[in-house]
Amino acid sequence: MKILYFTLALLFANVAISQTHQITKHNGEQLDVNFIKSENGFVYYSLNGSSEEIKISKYAVSSITNKETKQTQKVSDKIVVDSKDDYKMVTVLPQEKTIGLKQAASFTGVSTRTKGEPPIANQNQTAMRIKSRSASNGYPFVSIVEKADGKYEAVAYVY
Repeated sequence: MKILYFTLALLFANVAISQTHQITKHNGEQLDVNFIKSENGFVYYSLNGSSEEIKISKYAVSSITNKETKQTQKVSDKIVVDSKDDYKMVTVLPQEKTIGLKQAASFTGVSTRTKGEPPIANQNQTAMRIKSRSASNGYPFVSIVEKADGKYEAVAYVY
């Protein structure tokens, strides 16, 4: 009788801790996880047998599928940048929102300084120039770090 109870407890425990969702990333990778939540531009999940929360940028995730109900929830659309003309599709992300994306390249330069222009206009022109450069190389995401003396460092990311 003890063996029967132990076997039943083991079966129910196995079902309770198994992965309940499948995350599909834009690069084609699929992860079997326990989905926790999606907020502030991140998808939070945990791996099997772990209670540690792991986060990934929503831009890296295509969809989340519930394995039990087979419902699929779209998280983000894939951004395809083919030419310099697609610079408007390049997304500027803060450094912390690039988790799950792969660093492709980095480049530096000098910020645009136009006499009489407010600082925000200068930042916008610099961002547009960086986005054009990223688009011409096919990078859909870029993170810009302002440095002293009007210089910047930009890091481009892909799926």
